[in-house]
Amino acid sequence: MIQKAFKMKLKPGCRAEYKRRHDAIWPELKKAITETGVYDYSIFLDEETLTLFAYEKLQPDNTADKQKDMPLFHKWWDMMADIMEVNPDNSPVCIELKEMFHME
Repeated sequence: MIQKAFKMKLKPGCRAEYKRRHDAIWPELKKAITETGVYDYSIFLDEETLTLFAYEKLQPDNTADKQKDMPLFHKWWDMMADIMEVNPDNSPVCIELKEMFHME
């Protein structure tokens, strides 16, 4: 199992819309995430700073790095671009976090 964590940033006033869109996540996007080897994925919000903290578990043989090349992910990013900080291609600005401690 591989664990990854990263942070993203929500734009002010967009908390409810971000939650609404994720509550209605497309079934085909969930399937694509799973098919690339992600089997556990959570996103948390620090409401004070609007920082989104994401945590995912991946299969050792995952292909999650190929998500950036998949049109479905670009479609999702385009839809989310108005409520998050994004890169020029509309992918969310993600800052990977270094694991400092883990306990099972």
